[in-house]
Amino acid sequence: MRAVIASAIGTSIEWYDFFLYGVAAALVFPQKFFPRSDPYMGALLSFSTYFVGFAARPVGAAIFGHFGDRIGRKTSLIATLLLMGFSTAAIGLVPDYDHIGIWGAVLLTICRVMQGIGVGGEWGGSVLMSAEWGDRRRRGFLTSWTQFAAPAGMVLANGTLSLMTYVSGDGFLFWGWRVPFLLSLVLVAVGFYIRIGILETPVFARLRAGGRIERAPVAEVLRRHWREVVLTALVRTGQQTPFYIFTTYVLTYATQTLKLDRGTVLNFVMIQALMSLVTIPLFGHLSDVIGRRRVTAIGCVAMMVWPFAYFWLLDTRSLGLVFLAILLGLPIQDLQYGPQAALIAESFPARLRYSGSSLGYQLASITAGGPAPIVAIWLFTRFGSSNAIAAYVSIAAMISLVALWLLPDYSSRDLDAD
Repeated sequence: MRAVIASAIGTSIEWYDFFLYGVAAALVFPQKFFPRSDPYMGALLSFSTYFVGFAARPVGAAIFGHFGDRIGRKTSLIATLLLMGFSTAAIGLVPDYDHIGIWGAVLLTICRVMQGIGVGGEWGGSVLMSAEWGDRRRRGFLTSWTQFAAPAGMVLANGTLSLMTYVSGDGFLFWGWRVPFLLSLVLVAVGFYIRIGILETPVFARLRAGGRIERAPVAEVLRRHWREVVLTALVRTGQQTPFYIFTTYVLTYATQTLKLDRGTVLNFVMIQALMSLVTIPLFGHLSDVIGRRRVTAIGCVAMMVWPFAYFWLLDTRSLGLVFLAILLGLPIQDLQYGPQAALIAESFPARLRYSGSSLGYQLASITAGGPAPIVAIWLFTRFGSSNAIAAYVSIAAMISLVALWLLPDYSSRDLDAD
């Protein structure tokens, strides 16, 4: 229980840091760091700096995967927390275009790379902390609390920005947006206190005691288990693509295209994340009852259809229907996301699990999550219709369904096994 709580809280803090940038990239950075660009180009440039965080995530997965399989899960988790927190606070101190010109965007990008490396190494250790302490019969439910941390971090990020929008008023674009980034230092202190008190997982302790530590785990997992790395990354495609459409791109689409109020849309997205806090552990538990592959497959099929209804509801501009669309977005993708942590962790042997799980999970950041808002902006500009974006999300879900079919079922695997 202590390991699950430490994983959930610590990872929530790291996702707060990561999502905070995403919201600011949609609502703040185009005006503050790219003010001489037209709205389309400003949004594109802003989301490009957002993308570099995703590109850095596999790097973090390789770095901290190596140390997580070499010196332990706990040490890597503490290191990623500190890296993420300090880089996020630094973003709150970056001068904007009016003060240092384009160098503001350069510094912003460097801080975003550090964020990406931190969160890239975080997920694998957090999942293994829960999975390797837990009962195999409840593995889907226990590891879903790491997944729970993503909407929890989003609620914190959106809630803090909404509060600062209200408190700072007209000063939000001048100083109000910086406060949530600086608050990261307080959250890091809390997370550090919690994580420093947990013990190493029994699985890794037995690996170390038995002398079964791999000298080059990243190279070894790519040599022996490259197929599982590729397939787990592809399984994530149909979940991660809509996730960033429903949580990040929607902020740009709803405010710039549909001309809806920024505060209202932020509140809708936050309520959506609150719903997800319930559905993620629910579907994680369901995966223990009827099987992870079955729940995930249902989620893939649902995501082939839902995007078309989602954008149709948004395009009505009716607040009630817009709210309904946003409210249901994450809960539907949670059919894939809830069981995903256990599904990926089970796919790799004990001595290579941190590296393999992290790489499989984070490679999708380059192919799916990171490009999603950029691709969505381009598709809407190119075709002038939200149906093009819906088709893009639907195709991503088809890719995941095929990858899931090709990935062997490891749900009965003993996590001590090599």
